[in-house]
Amino acid sequence: MTFLLRISRFIDWLNTTVGKAVAWLTLLVVMVSAGNAVIRKVFSISSNAWLELQWYLFGAIFLLAAGYTFLHNEHVRVDVLAQRFSRKTQLYIEVAGILLFLLPACLLVFWLSLPYFWQSYVTHELSSNTGGLIRWPVKLLIPLGFGLLILAGISHLIKTIGFLMGKCEDPHLDGKTPESDLAVVDDIRLLAEEKEKQRLEMMRNKEDTKGQP
Repeated sequence: MTFLLRISRFIDWLNTTVGKAVAWLTLLVVMVSAGNAVIRKVFSISSNAWLELQWYLFGAIFLLAAGYTFLHNEHVRVDVLAQRFSRKTQLYIEVAGILLFLLPACLLVFWLSLPYFWQSYVTHELSSNTGGLIRWPVKLLIPLGFGLLILAGISHLIKTIGFLMGKCEDPHLDGKTPESDLAVVDDIRLLAEEKEKQRLEMMRNKEDTKGQP
């Protein structure tokens, strides 16, 4: 589990780095949109390339920041039923949701988007609009974005299982556990400590048995 938690930390670092870098694209989108609008109104000049660049940048923000959004638990959640359960039950639901829904759906989109991008790349596909941009860079965003989301899901799965085993903090709470969940945390930690004591006791018994004639 220690090795898996290290992998999880690396995935979190990767998504954080990408998310913070992509955040600057929001400013670039605003500048491109404002500049295009001013030029069109003042000089009566318009370009499909600048319009498509806005769409490309928006797609990059939406797709590449998906993993970062999931990492910080800022994605849309429907917890009408789950919020009524104990924290431990919620975590089991979280694990089932990742394994049965998030990862299969994301893997399917990732797999289907690869030939979609590759065909556009090898044919040098261009926009159907006059003066438009090449298409393959924006299509590449699909496997990249879902790839980062898959990694974020794997990282969250590792941390959730790790928390249930008493090896790390609750991934949703960033180490800050409210009073209502302290009992759950204590139970998990006590269970982990008890298992560790049992393991050590078994090792001692085996050593004592070997030492006997």
